[in-house]
Amino acid sequence: MSESTAQLKTVLLRRGEVHSPADPFATAMVVERGQVAWVGSEGAADAFADGVDEVVDLDGALVTPAFTDAHVHTTATGLALTGLDLSGAPSLEAALGLVRDFAAARPHDRVLLGHGWDASRWPGGRPPTRAELDEATGGRPLYLSRVDVHSAVVTTALLDMAPGDLGAAHAPLVADAHHAVRATALGSITPDQRVEAQRAALAHAASLGVGTVHECGGPDISSEDDFTGLLRLAAEEPGPRVVGYWAEQDVEKARALGATGAAGDLFVDGALGSHTACLHQPYADAAHTGTAYLDAAAVAAHVTACTEAGLQAGFHAIGDAAVTAVVEGVRAAAEKLGLARIRAARHRVEHAEMLTPETVAAFAELGLTASVQPAFDALWGGDDGMYAQRLGAERARTLNPFAALLRAGVPLAFGSDSPVTPLDPWGTVRAAAFHRTPEHRVSVRAAFTAHTRGGWRAVGRDDAGVLVPGAPADYAVWRTGELVVQAPDDRVARWSTDPRSGTPGLPDLTPGRDLPVCLRTVVGGRTVFVRPGE
Repeated sequence: MSESTAQLKTVLLRRGEVHSPADPFATAMVVERGQVAWVGSEGAADAFADGVDEVVDLDGALVTPAFTDAHVHTTATGLALTGLDLSGAPSLEAALGLVRDFAAARPHDRVLLGHGWDASRWPGGRPPTRAELDEATGGRPLYLSRVDVHSAVVTTALLDMAPGDLGAAHAPLVADAHHAVRATALGSITPDQRVEAQRAALAHAASLGVGTVHECGGPDISSEDDFTGLLRLAAEEPGPRVVGYWAEQDVEKARALGATGAAGDLFVDGALGSHTACLHQPYADAAHTGTAYLDAAAVAAHVTACTEAGLQAGFHAIGDAAVTAVVEGVRAAAEKLGLARIRAARHRVEHAEMLTPETVAAFAELGLTASVQPAFDALWGGDDGMYAQRLGAERARTLNPFAALLRAGVPLAFGSDSPVTPLDPWGTVRAAAFHRTPEHRVSVRAAFTAHTRGGWRAVGRDDAGVLVPGAPADYAVWRTGELVVQAPDDRVARWSTDPRSGTPGLPDLTPGRDLPVCLRTVVGGRTVFVRPGE
C-alpha cells in the first residue's frame, strides 16, 4: 500500500440516494483506500459504522459518479472565468462597452484577452471592426476570440506584435492568421497568470461535480509549457483528474509531453460559426465550402503511427467533408494494420457534428468514440439558430444525431469544449435529452452515462465512472428534487417513480426545472470541493 493510499480516510455515506447499478435501492456507500468498497441499504450500513474514520449524513442527498468532461481547454477556461467574457453581450454596442470597461480596469496588462463574442446572435449580425476595437482600448493590444475559438478580432497594436504580414483586412482572422495572433496573445501570459487561470478552471469544475477533465492542448491552441504545467499541477494539488491530449502529428512529441494520445483538437477542419468547417456543399450564407487542414491520407498516416505506438489518435472534425476524410483515413489504416487493432486503440473524433447514416455506421465499424458537445445544439440548433443560418434549416436538422449514434453502438463521451460552452454537466445531460431536433434525443440515463462512464471508456478505462465495489471513488453529492426513472426505450416521456423498476433514479431535468446543486465532489477518495455551509 502506498503512503498516499494509506492516508486516505475510510468513509461511510448514509441516509441518501446512491446511484449505483450494484443496488438500485442503495442509500449508503463505503469508500476505502480511494475506491468504492460497498453500496447497500441503510440498515446494512450499521455494520460499518464503527470501523470507519468518518460518517457523512447525506440527509436525503443524491450521490452519483462524478462527471467527466471529455473536451476542455483548461487555461482558456480559467482566463474566461477571470477575464473578459463576452458570451452574455446582447449586442455589438454592449460588447464594445464591456471592452472599454475591461481595458480601463486592467491598465497594466500587456495584452488584453477576451472571449465569447457571437455576432450571429447580435442585431445586425456583424463583429466589431478593428477601428472600433482600437478606439475602445485606447490603441492597446487586444485579442478577442469568437465563441467557437476558430476566429478572432484584434486591435492594430496586436497585429503589430505578431510575426509576419497579416494584411489589413478588418474581418475576423481565421486559419494561419488566427493561429499567429493567438500565439502572440497567449505568449503574453506570465507563468503566474497561467497557473492562476488553471487553478480557477479546475476549482470551478470541481464545484460542478466534475471529477475528470480531458485537456485538449496543442501547438495551435496553447503551448507545451501550458500543457505540461497543467498536468503537473493536477498531479500535485487536490482537484479533478486531468487526462491530456496533445494535437500534433508528432507522435513521439505527444508521448514525451505525457499525453494519452496525439489527439483532441488535431484540426481536420474549423467551425461552422467561423465558416471554416469543411463541407461537401457550400454554406447557405457563403459561396464556399470551408477549410480543410488534413486529408484522408494524412489521417491514415497519423492513425497508423499512433496505433503502432500504442497511443490514441483523434481529430477535430465538424463538417461532413471533414468527417468523411476521417472515416476514409481510419479505414485505410485498418486495411493496413487490421480492423481489430484499430478498434482496440479506441481512436476519437471530437465534435463530429455533420454525420450521415453512412458515417455513423463507419464510426461503429471502426470503433471510433464520438466526443460530442450537446450544448452546441442548445446554443446554435433550431430552425432559427446559427446552424440554420450557415447551412439552411434542412441540413441543420441533421446535426448532432446522438440517438442514431447510440443505436449504431458508437461510444459517446460528452463534454463542453469549455470555454466555447460553459462547464455545465447537468445542463449538458438536459441538452442531449431535449435536443432541438426530437429524433436526435436520447434518454436522460443514456446522456448521464455518456457524461460519466463514457468519458472513462474514451480513455480506455471500463472499470470507472460508476459506483460499484472496486471502482475509483470519484463521486459527487447533490441537492436535488424528486428522482425519476426512465424506461430504457424512452427518449423523454414516460417517467416513473415506481421503485419496482429496479433502475437507479436521476433528477427530473425537464426544461424550466432547477438543476441539481453540487454539495461535495470527491476524486480518488479525496474531497476536492465542499459547498460553503454544507
